[in-house]
Amino acid sequence: MSSVGTGYDLSASTYSPDGRIFQIEYAGKAVENSGTCIGIRAKDGVVIAHEKLIHSKLLVPGSNRRIQTVDQHIGMVGAGLLADSRHLVTLAREEASSYRDNYKTPIPAKMIAERVASYVSAFTLYSSVRPFGLSTIIGVMDVHGPALYMIEPSGVHYGYFGCAAGKGKQVAKTEIEKLKFAELSARDAVKAAAKIIHMVHDDAKDKEFELEMSWICEESGRKHQPVPADILQEAERLAKAQLNADEMEED
Repeated sequence: MSSVGTGYDLSASTYSPDGRIFQIEYAGKAVENSGTCIGIRAKDGVVIAHEKLIHSKLLVPGSNRRIQTVDQHIGMVGAGLLADSRHLVTLAREEASSYRDNYKTPIPAKMIAERVASYVSAFTLYSSVRPFGLSTIIGVMDVHGPALYMIEPSGVHYGYFGCAAGKGKQVAKTEIEKLKFAELSARDAVKAAAKIIHMVHDDAKDKEFELEMSWICEESGRKHQPVPADILQEAERLAKAQLNADEMEED
């Protein structure tokens, strides 16, 4: 019995006969059509990067940022629908603020990931709502050190040393797996992230893009901040030079 096109995709609370929930799969397609975002957990911090595709030459550079600050020690980026991303950022900020008010301490990494993931999961349980078309990467620097989590549209979340979401997910994951995380510093992670984003964009050169990158590390005072412009520009220069050298070797 085929479950395609027979009405099982009308509600997020309905299973198809073969046990699939099509609306969650559709949400995953929305993520796959987005620019690539990656997170890398280094030994002394976390680096988050996003390939922000420029859909119009009229857009002001630096506007519509995808990487957002949730709390002083938390950064967040989403691959997928921008409106959904902003909604989850607002929720995460409320959770972080509430935890700080109640317990007089910053919210731990595991706690913020679980609370956001539980909220995302709730939107897959009822027919009156739709799943979030978003994969969310959360980078945190708490008392236990750096931590990195990714939340899928289904509400599933895992802790990672490195993760990727979006159009270039597979290529990015392959490159991230080559990194030696135990030896990687935050500055090295910035260079690696720049190279990976430029590499995955080479597969889709039809649109210009703007590289957004932030970090939470000892160098940033354990606070989530954009990577300084000089460090980012140097990382992009090295990434382009290395990719051009690789292309010449292949020729």
